Amino acid sequence: MENQVILNSRHFELTINRLCYQLIETHEDFSNTVLIGLQPRGINVVARIKSQLESILDREIMCGNLDITFHRDDFRRRESPPIPSATNIDFVIENKHVVLMDDVLFTGRTIRSGLDALLAYGRPTKVELLSLIDRRFRRDLPIQADYVGKTVDTLVSERVAVEWKEIEGEDKVILYTPESNG
Repeated sequence: MENQVILNSRHFELTINRLCYQLIETHEDFSNTVLIGLQPRGINVVARIKSQLESILDREIMCGNLDITFHRDDFRRRESPPIPSATNIDFVIENKHVVLMDDVLFTGRTIRSGLDALLAYGRPTKVELLSLIDRRFRRDLPIQADYVGKTVDTLVSERVAVEWKEIEGEDKVILYTPESNG
């Protein structure tokens, strides 16, 4: 596969910073807002956004991680079932504003699973979606993000990967395209 960097580390940092300021414009001091990352890769988005917000606002932001394994519509269709992760929501979401976060929005099915899983923890006043990357041309469900880091137009055969300096050693987003055979 050929690859193309669509966000380098500098643009990655700027994108995270912009998303934080967009969240601040809407949620001000976050006194009634919680951030929840969808397992597995949305937890990286939440960790980075939380760190940046706390640095800007000089206050603690309530964050959690949500495992959606058993809420996926393809759970029983896989040859090897996914291994559940730990959900970590140690606060009440009832009557809160919730910002669900994931790294890549593609078909919308992961987000739908996240919404189903979230309701097991209470009834939020409002749920918004933040996605670092929006692959907008392949929705299976009518889901769109309220906050988008970067929108990319991709083919179904392409793959988008978000890499984090804490895991892969460098912040960047890569578009992988299958090589054509001429």
